[in-house]
Amino acid sequence: MAATSETGVSRRGVLAGSTATAVVAAAPASATPRPPAQEQAAPTMPVRFKVNGETRNLSLDPRTTLLDALREHLHLTGTKKGCDHGQCGACTVMVDGVRINSCLSLAVMHEGDAITTIEGLGSPEKLHPMQAAFVKHDGYQCGYCTPGQICSAVAVLDEIKRGVPSHVQADLMAKPQPTNGEMRERMSGNICRCGAYSNIAEAMAEVAGAKA
Repeated sequence: MAATSETGVSRRGVLAGSTATAVVAAAPASATPRPPAQEQAAPTMPVRFKVNGETRNLSLDPRTTLLDALREHLHLTGTKKGCDHGQCGACTVMVDGVRINSCLSLAVMHEGDAITTIEGLGSPEKLHPMQAAFVKHDGYQCGYCTPGQICSAVAVLDEIKRGVPSHVQADLMAKPQPTNGEMRERMSGNICRCGAYSNIAEAMAEVAGAKA
């Protein structure tokens, strides 16, 4: 017979009550439905820039990279997403004539800028001289890195023409020349996993009018 305290509550009764409380606490909350949480749309910001000569207006999540704005919102898929960490150069585009890794730059940072992608350099009917040289010298294999390589190559020759110095120049005050070493140094941020580097250098040298 279970012992009963002076209050009339037995030990067995206390244990049974504790067990029932534990079971209720562990029961799923589905018995008491909660109202659905309100989904809040991500805040957006307007951005206006010129892409390949055409003014484009977008409303973007401020975290959207320029690369994703070009590919996902403007459907300019020539610019490739490779490493997405600024290490391979596949996403290279030109902003106001200067090459950048578009995966490392937010789209909203480019308000009013002029952006050139591989689609804006030339077309199959009218190739840019660098595109034609890549075809002639077989400067690509799988082709994935090629858009970034070509955009970077065009910008590199412009850098040399404008006298922008590089790490391989012995005299930083002298005007750089489109030598093989100079062009290879400047193109070192563009990775070709197929290894078509010598062909790319030959294509660039032809456009620059120099010996590869």
